[in-house]
Amino acid sequence: GLFVTDYFTRTPRKLSPFRSFASIELFHFHIPEDTIIAVWNLITFKEQGGTFGDQCPDRSITVYFRSGAPSVINPLHTHFPRDTAVPGSFALTLTWTLPNRTTGVFNVTSPLPGDWFLAAHLPKDEGKISVKGLYEECQYLFQPQLIVQRLVNIAVLYPGYTTEQSMAPHNHSYLYKVFVPSYTSRVQVEVLRCRGAEGCPLWLRVRAKAPPLHNSTAMDCREHTPCQLGLDLPFWQHWYYVLVEKHPGVPGTLSFQVNVQLTDCSRPSLARPPFLPSSASMNMPHSFGSAGRLALGDSPLPASPNGTNHPVPIPTASTASGRCWPVRPTLRNELDTFSVHFYIFFGPNVSVPPDRPAVFVINLLPVLDSGGVLNLELRLNVSSLCGENVTVFGCLNHEVPLTSGDNASVTCETEFLAGFLLSVNTTVSLSHLRIPYPQTGSWYLSLRSLCATEHGFEACTNVTAEVYLRAYLSPCINDCGIYGQCKLLRTNNYLYAACECKAGWSGWGCTDNSEAFSYGFQLLSTLLLCLSNVMFVPPVAIAIRSHYLLEAAVYIFTMFFSTFYHACDQPGIVVFCIMEYDVLQFCDFLGSLMSVWVTVIAMARLQPLIKQASAGRGHVLYLLGAMLLSMALQMDRHGLWNLLGPSLFALGIMAIAWTARTIRRRHCYPPTWKRWAFYLCPGALIAAAAVLLYAFVETEENYFYIHSIWHLLIAGSVGFLLPPRAKPSRCLGPLPRRKGCGYQLCVNEQEELGLVDPAVASINSICTS
Repeated sequence: GLFVTDYFTRTPRKLSPFRSFASIELFHFHIPEDTIIAVWNLITFKEQGGTFGDQCPDRSITVYFRSGAPSVINPLHTHFPRDTAVPGSFALTLTWTLPNRTTGVFNVTSPLPGDWFLAAHLPKDEGKISVKGLYEECQYLFQPQLIVQRLVNIAVLYPGYTTEQSMAPHNHSYLYKVFVPSYTSRVQVEVLRCRGAEGCPLWLRVRAKAPPLHNSTAMDCREHTPCQLGLDLPFWQHWYYVLVEKHPGVPGTLSFQVNVQLTDCSRPSLARPPFLPSSASMNMPHSFGSAGRLALGDSPLPASPNGTNHPVPIPTASTASGRCWPVRPTLRNELDTFSVHFYIFFGPNVSVPPDRPAVFVINLLPVLDSGGVLNLELRLNVSSLCGENVTVFGCLNHEVPLTSGDNASVTCETEFLAGFLLSVNTTVSLSHLRIPYPQTGSWYLSLRSLCATEHGFEACTNVTAEVYLRAYLSPCINDCGIYGQCKLLRTNNYLYAACECKAGWSGWGCTDNSEAFSYGFQLLSTLLLCLSNVMFVPPVAIAIRSHYLLEAAVYIFTMFFSTFYHACDQPGIVVFCIMEYDVLQFCDFLGSLMSVWVTVIAMARLQPLIKQASAGRGHVLYLLGAMLLSMALQMDRHGLWNLLGPSLFALGIMAIAWTARTIRRRHCYPPTWKRWAFYLCPGALIAAAAVLLYAFVETEENYFYIHSIWHLLIAGSVGFLLPPRAKPSRCLGPLPRRKGCGYQLCVNEQEELGLVDPAVASINSICTS
């Protein structure tokens, strides 16, 4: 055949250590129909500081593949919530072959068409809290590329028609496809009139949705005469692929015929007509492709006796083992993203008769509905059973209802199907089922009532069970509970939801409490982080005593908002928020930086020169610092230079002021050794210890302790570093002034000397005009 190659790629993305599904990187691909092979090229490379990260450690990268919906992964082996069905997926771990780059290849032969999802993440880290911008972090970038090779012009088989085929010596196989509409209970493929070799050395393979593989349903035509392959309960509204393959070592040309019969499940004794006048009558897509050696004009159009173009049923030798019943649709009501309710007409109470099942269909839209959770709830009305021991079984299957003719069967599995089983009875009258990230398309729910006897289950007589049925789509399981947050995530144009757990809880729905924090620990951590801010009370008292009223106001502001920010920032249930979280965080960060700013400016002692202007009321540097810090926090609240920038600038101003005083006085400033030994050096050491703890020691596990110690150390350092304030100086008397001079400059000698206690020295002021 003719092959066409398509190429798809995605932009590289930074991978994160796994904590929950919200920390993975998701990639969405679409594989076209008739794809023979799909090859994923998985490229991973390191970066550090904008260059190749040759010195970065090798960290394993795990990639998950799943068709139809994102993978439901559990790398930490946590517990899933009750009544949760976990769909399977394939995982691949990439190893490094080069210092800064590696490439992995993943091949899928005859992949299922439609949506494919890749999820990638790094292994879980130690939870270290690093300051942004302190050092260049190692980044691991992942870029998947997809190459598909698909076969065009696959011959289409029409039900009821026989297709002639001749296989040349150099050909080994022929591929066909046939479309299976709804309400089809059986597909039967038959190879007839095999000529050219002894015993018909052909293999017949059939597979749904994609070309057959070596392990697909197969039949050896040498051992079976006639060569017939039948499939019960086929998938509705899908293509079935038929592969006729020649045995190896068979010379010469083979000729054979291929015939397909589709059995209508509503009339098991009748087959589908050999020809339909339009694709709409058979629910077939308009793009049939080529019809092999059969042209539409080769045979006359069969007509019914009344002259219309309705399908003409013809009898068939084989019948299906079961029957299908009318499928009741559901009404889709969209409330929000991934919040959809499916209402049943004349429901939600459903009557399940004893002689036949009740079948319902739930349609999930492609792509849009696969990022949530499909929830199903059954509640039995015990009063409707009239005292009988009745059990109502529910079978949820994808793309085809499972309506077995054997009433005693209570399984939802066949050789080719695997569904989900629910049951309710007088003992357990409520049953739940949750399917995270369900595959889109049609989901069929079959309800039937059976009576329990000594020999198992039998069909009931004259008992109609009443069941309350509820089906809905939600973003997360139980909204992630009280210890989790349901987040709506997006990758390109694809939306999906995932839980992000807190307070040590884990799992898909934040229900795994194996490492959860107890209530006592949550209360202790909250009290530590909040009450440690009381350490700011001594600096406030010292500032008020020394007449630093503006500095005292900043310390009170910091203490207040730091206390209530940490009370609102707790991960558990011991949480108290007086206003919005973002406002509290901004005020906490602003107060912390302003405390550093006003303390260093106060240590610079710029009162006579810069700080007091406009008759001693305008604090220029204080106002300038507040505006610049607000701007910096609005740009990047967690950046390193938001703390270092203002601190270094204030320290520079202080160093210039102290240097100027030292040069002018020709003596080190501050001049007393007591100020250095008992105040400046201890305060600097305490502040340095606090910064080191904050930057290098703090982790998620010790956050409550280390950050509380950070509060104590920072507040303690402020009490040591805040300079003393001299009492107001007195002028001994005004001296004669020159004309034109409208103010007098009072220089406090005690303040110039930087003495610790102004009360120990007499105040001598020299007033000059």
